[in-house]
Amino acid sequence: MESEPGREETRAMTKAELIERVAVATDVTKKQAEAIVDTVFEAIVRSLKEGQKIELRGFGSFRLRERGARMGRNPKTGVKVAVPAKKIPYFKPGKELKELINR
Repeated sequence: MESEPGREETRAMTKAELIERVAVATDVTKKQAEAIVDTVFEAIVRSLKEGQKIELRGFGSFRLRERGARMGRNPKTGVKVAVPAKKIPYFKPGKELKELINR
């Protein structure tokens, strides 16, 4: 698969790689690091479900955005379809994170 001209291919870090980095950085076992990572993810999801905004100073914030109901269309058939309202998680990077990435 060819990439678009002028656009770099980027590789995503997997959850397993994140767990490995946490294990090395904190000198704990992979099993313990996995529990730490899972706990953080669960706390973020639980807070968002409860309607809370999560602010991690220097990193960014997680919040929910409301998408209203609308009429969409099935791209295969062209038939109109009612798309219900839903909540979408959104991450807004903090100023410090932006600066660190752009150094």
